[in-house]
Amino acid sequence: MESGYEALFTAAEMRAAEEAYEGFPGTSSALMERAGAAVAREAVRAFPNARRFAVVCGGGSNGGDGRIAARRLREAGLEAVETDAVEGCDVVIDALFGTGFHGAPRPHTTRLIERINACGHPVVAVDLPSGVDASTGEVAGAAVDATLTVTFHASKLGLHVAPGRFYAGEIVTADIGLAPAPAAARRAIAALLRQVPRRAVRDSKFTSGAVLVVGGSAGMTGAPVLTAMAALRADAGYVTLAVPRECLAVVEMLALEPVKRGFDRDDAEETIMAEAERADVVALGPGLGRSPETRSLVARLLDRLEVPVVVDADALFCLRPAERAHPTILTPHTGELARLLERESAWVDAHRLEAARAAAEMYGAVVLLKGADTIVQAPEGGPVICDSGPPSLATAGTGDVLTGVIAAFLAKGLDPVTAAAAAATAHGLAASAVPQQAGLVASDLIAELPSVLG
Repeated sequence: MESGYEALFTAAEMRAAEEAYEGFPGTSSALMERAGAAVAREAVRAFPNARRFAVVCGGGSNGGDGRIAARRLREAGLEAVETDAVEGCDVVIDALFGTGFHGAPRPHTTRLIERINACGHPVVAVDLPSGVDASTGEVAGAAVDATLTVTFHASKLGLHVAPGRFYAGEIVTADIGLAPAPAAARRAIAALLRQVPRRAVRDSKFTSGAVLVVGGSAGMTGAPVLTAMAALRADAGYVTLAVPRECLAVVEMLALEPVKRGFDRDDAEETIMAEAERADVVALGPGLGRSPETRSLVARLLDRLEVPVVVDADALFCLRPAERAHPTILTPHTGELARLLERESAWVDAHRLEAARAAAEMYGAVVLLKGADTIVQAPEGGPVICDSGPPSLATAGTGDVLTGVIAAFLAKGLDPVTAAAAAATAHGLAASAVPQQAGLVASDLIAELPSVLG
């Protein structure tokens, strides 16, 4: 796996890794022994005062891992019973379903999962919480709400994609002796930020990344200002902020460093196109409005612009598929993506990987689907999951900041997928670095970006 990423395995990729193990399937018992031992070890580590463990086992290999964990716990002098009666224990070990599970549990198992969730005890999931699809994170019925998940060889894609990620709790990956194997999905980590070019001694403000931000409307001047300031704090060398002329006076007061340009309705297209000649990237949409005239302007700009474009917020409204010769990054949240796909928001939330992939293919663009599990998906290739952001990011304006960071990284020469993934990572780390998580506002992130980039 390339620097800056961790592999995330699907069920099929995990099965291939196991089948490549020397002597498999005759040696599968050795893998199971290591897996069960890891579960027992991590359960004791996480809950050192626990003495009684209820181990709920299914009929497959996941249940076999659970039975070995129970034996190992007993050998350590603890009480570990393989049972469905989870009341009265200190810790429950969930070994019902493994990576082979998909769909919804049957009624009897649903009642058992509900019993586990209602018992009030900490739960350790074996490989992944029962009821979660390992390959997609989808949850079609009841699922175990785990406190800790002990997964094997490598983390599973479904543990990091909503809604499955919300059931996983703390995730610990245990080595069971398998050789490295390829995986299509990746998880972005902090080391990815090392790929962001830093200014060198021969750079000027124009060679360090020139960004044009196009946005703003009455009552929404803050959005493009946040985007422009974020681009500067993400180390872009030159940022121009183009807004409707009636917003220009307010923007002049809010933002010192960006160059400002005002446009009127009748000269908007040509004014923006002229500014774009000096830009490496255009960030289009923050606070721009959704009037018919604005929607027409967005369509014409996307048709004419000959630089990469980050399409955000109002520019996504009523966007239509169109081929562009230059890279395009779309940055929707759930509701915006639902509109682009003509689906319900609930469907997007339940099928996030599928939704991101469908949009990337439909629009021929890199799609960054925002969320606790921000997904970056190109028309080809596997997804990148960016889950470094804390819950405090759920506040107005943070998406505008993210757009600015993406635009800066794209202007510095990163490819669209890397730019989007690195930006989402920096965005999440900056949020985590803000001293006050309660009451965090979008501009707090901008102040933390330089320290995250180092």
